[in-house]
Amino acid sequence: MDSIISAINTINGVVWGPPMLILLAGTGLFLTFGLKLIPQRKLGYGFKMLWSGRKSKEEGDISPFNALMTALSATVGTGNIAGVATAVFLGGPGALFWMWAIAVVGMATKFSEAVLAVHFREKDALGNHVGGPMYYIKNGLGEKWKWLGILFAIFGMLAGFGIGNTIQSNSVAGALESTFGVHPLVTGIIIAVLVALVLIGGIRRIGEVAGKLVPLMALFYVGGGLIILITHAEKLPEAFGMIFYYAFNPIAASGGFAGAAVWAAMRFGIARGVFSNEAGLGSAPIAHAAAQTNNPIRQGTVAMLGTFIDTIIICSITGLVIMVTGVWDSGANGAPLSAMAFNAGLPGGWGQYIVSIGLAVFAFTTIIGWSFYGEKCTQFLFGERSNVPFRLLWVLAIPLGTLPGVDLNSLWLVADTLNAMMALPNLIALLLLSPVVFKLTRDYFSKQ
Repeated sequence: MDSIISAINTINGVVWGPPMLILLAGTGLFLTFGLKLIPQRKLGYGFKMLWSGRKSKEEGDISPFNALMTALSATVGTGNIAGVATAVFLGGPGALFWMWAIAVVGMATKFSEAVLAVHFREKDALGNHVGGPMYYIKNGLGEKWKWLGILFAIFGMLAGFGIGNTIQSNSVAGALESTFGVHPLVTGIIIAVLVALVLIGGIRRIGEVAGKLVPLMALFYVGGGLIILITHAEKLPEAFGMIFYYAFNPIAASGGFAGAAVWAAMRFGIARGVFSNEAGLGSAPIAHAAAQTNNPIRQGTVAMLGTFIDTIIICSITGLVIMVTGVWDSGANGAPLSAMAFNAGLPGGWGQYIVSIGLAVFAFTTIIGWSFYGEKCTQFLFGERSNVPFRLLWVLAIPLGTLPGVDLNSLWLVADTLNAMMALPNLIALLLLSPVVFKLTRDYFSKQ
């Protein structure tokens, strides 16, 4: 087992090395300037389209609002709580700066993904709208590029069992065991049963559940974090100072923190940022392809809000709470570090309950959101007949992440590696199809 983990670690070092970070950031920058900063400038317009799209009757399977909530259900999860803490633990305060940087350009990436997903979507044999990188590669680049779509679908199918399944159940089990004393396997079984009940209803049930749970839990978690930041407002200038300073300068060891080079801050900030908001991964456009909309640009402006909400708002609150409460160099890592920060910032031990309950619900919604992504990737490879077997495997895998001896660090390593393998075909397709995005966007906004 150790040799396998060592091999994956070597692969991870390659796929998350400088070329990948340059490709992710470079694609985001290229799309940002190619779109003339429209995703960043039209943020308010995006929220307007989100609100007006709550009860759309246009062609599609779920409302634009529920499409975003489904995408957010898959992105707002352990990455916002455990992932941010891990980035700070491994890369220091400067990692937060690089999370923000990749999120700003990631808005253009997410916008472009959704535009292509809606523009090149198709109907399957069951009458459902399907789309995403594998479809915009096949329909946009032609049959000779279909192999690239197949690669994305393979990596997406496999990645789901890590990023969207076992990591989530493992993190929840650990949090509920430490806070409430619940046995990890009991947590895994309960989550599996609840997920199974949702999956019976397909994308419409997933969209309905996500549309109610995600806004509620985001407000609950964000509210708790804002209370801490308001009560520790005098420490915010120092926190921001450290974040910006150590983004470009190495940080020495202190307390339980081992120290980190600038490269570590960049690598873990960008990797955890992408893990959290999934801009460039190609997962979110699979949900947006099901939106009830007749215009891909409108859905693109809704989709880009996912990156803004996930990273600029929720991840920032987690990171700043860790900083202002002074626990960032305690030596704790992952969800326990976030729980320690919230506990230090709120009286009466309420902080750990906010983190544990928030993590449990966020992870649950991530599992149901990613089940849809994995199912559509599997369907692309094996047809509609694979849907039910995939759902059964998905539900059975959930408790596996909670079994004794499962190493969270190894799970994160495998998930990170598979994420990079997903991103590569998608980023290539985004660059090759960027003229389509630019033209559609130019034509749409010239009439506004």
